[in-house]
Amino acid sequence: MKQYNIRITPYSSKYAEQTVNMWRDSKEQAIGQKEIHDFESHVYFLNHILPEQFQIDLALIDEEVVGMIAYNNREISQLYIHLEYQGISIGQTLLDKAKAQSSGKLTLYTFEVNEKAQRFYEKHGFEIISRGHENEENLPDIQYQWISK
Repeated sequence: MKQYNIRITPYSSKYAEQTVNMWRDSKEQAIGQKEIHDFESHVYFLNHILPEQFQIDLALIDEEVVGMIAYNNREISQLYIHLEYQGISIGQTLLDKAKAQSSGKLTLYTFEVNEKAQRFYEKHGFEIISRGHENEENLPDIQYQWISK
């Protein structure tokens, strides 16, 4: 397996377009539908709305964005990995950072159609606590919770 030099760094707006492109591609592949917001709105959300409540970290290989996570001490809002770099522990590395900086408990939502994400979160100690669909995509989702042991 190829070894990559992955660097985790706080988000900087100089990576905005790369981050949004990666995010949109990953999400669209995961849920099987196009992003409902236009690109510029997505960049604005990343630069101005998301940072109000969440720490955003990027995973970089050289200067290429290969993953992103948005989290605070209670919740993971976003976690996306570049399609070409899934399965090489980038998601686990980002998730471990969020767990380490958490209050000992984290919640998150994932779409019911995203079985790959469900397997990932369950493998990393998250348990289902509810189901529903309160999202813009109007897709059923699952709420997960992780509690530190």
